[in-house]
Amino acid sequence: MANVYSLDGLLVFGLLFVCTCAYFRKVPRLKVWLLSEKRGVWGVFYKAAVIGTRLHAAVAISCIVMAFYVLFIK
Repeated sequence: MANVYSLDGLLVFGLLFVCTCAYFRKVPRLKVWLLSEKRGVWGVFYKAAVIGTRLHAAVAISCIVMAFYVLFIK
């Protein structure tokens, strides 16, 4: 759990969260259930899904770079 409090752990969590929410947006039942609210606490999921779908190339490249960093450098 100590890894969550480091900057690279926070970046990995953010990237995985954005990628997961973007995947949930492609699944119809999960889209209606999880991404229907656009405000409040549940709106964070919607906003992460929008970021993941609109910036899919940048998110994919950053996931690859972070995977290389975690596997080989860290």
